[in-house]
Amino acid sequence: MTTEPSTSTGTGTLVKPAVGEPELDGGHERMSHIVLEGFRLEEGDYVAAGPSVVEGIVNGTAVKALCGKVWIPRNDPSRYPLCPTCKEIAASKGWKVPGG
Repeated sequence: MTTEPSTSTGTGTLVKPAVGEPELDGGHERMSHIVLEGFRLEEGDYVAAGPSVVEGIVNGTAVKALCGKVWIPRNDPSRYPLCPTCKEIAASKGWKVPGG
């Protein structure tokens, strides 16, 4: 019996990282993504939205992009174009988007 690997998101939820063929998924694996790591409430308190990219790199923890992609970061994101879905979501929220 074999089991699929699962990764903790740090929120008590286990997720299975998406594994796909880059040729079939439009090269989604070769894009940089926007990860919401946390936000500040009006009172100034910081609320974590999940593992940070740095935590993901150091600890091998999965992160989740705005577009929904879940992965363990390993590559330099500056080498890849920004995911258009992440860019569109961020822009629709009025956030400053790199290259936008």
